[in-house]
Amino acid sequence: MRVLIVEDELRLAENLGSALREGAGFAVDHARDGLEGEHLALNDHYDAIILDLMLPRQDGLSMLRHIRARKNMTPVLILTAREGTESIIQLLNAGADDYLTKPFDLGELMARVKVLIRRGKGGASSQLKIFDLEINTVEQTALRSGRLLDLTRTEYRILEYLMHRPRALVSKQELLEHLYDYNWAHHSNVIEAHISNLRRKLNADSARSLIETVRQRGYRLDAIQEPSS
Repeated sequence: MRVLIVEDELRLAENLGSALREGAGFAVDHARDGLEGEHLALNDHYDAIILDLMLPRQDGLSMLRHIRARKNMTPVLILTAREGTESIIQLLNAGADDYLTKPFDLGELMARVKVLIRRGKGGASSQLKIFDLEINTVEQTALRSGRLLDLTRTEYRILEYLMHRPRALVSKQELLEHLYDYNWAHHSNVIEAHISNLRRKLNADSARSLIETVRQRGYRLDAIQEPSS
């Protein structure tokens, strides 16, 4: 998953980024003002946006209204020092999906971001299942035929991304963009290595391979139900 933090307080942004990277395994990008945040939100794909209201160059509420006007429906969690029903109604009417009042608990923020991402992908459940493969997005565990898979963090993140998009063709570039932030010098052969390891672990003791490689185009998770005999 890939999250954009739009926050001008550098220490807070660093703390949020560290918590999301280390605690949830997300890729995180950071914008320090509303104009930069709007540019990134409209030109890259994110699974969620954490948006402060008090920003230089352009405030968070204006940025939110602008991206919603462009039909960008990425889930947005607002960070605000404002309290009161009128302020919250204004945020929700502008297109915010949730909000947290400062100061807040990092654990609560991560939990809310995960819920927003699940809702944004069509379901609030933490359980995703295709055939005999099941993952728990809260515990970040994967089972196949009831067998717990020993996945690395990156392997799990690839699997979760594919599980959210059954039968969709996912390119190497798309996986790279959602696994890593801009500060990582990434190469497509890294994805190939992770896919190879993930496929090996998924296929152990299973006759059916679920990850299909489409030559020169990418990968997809086979979600077509086989007819019963």
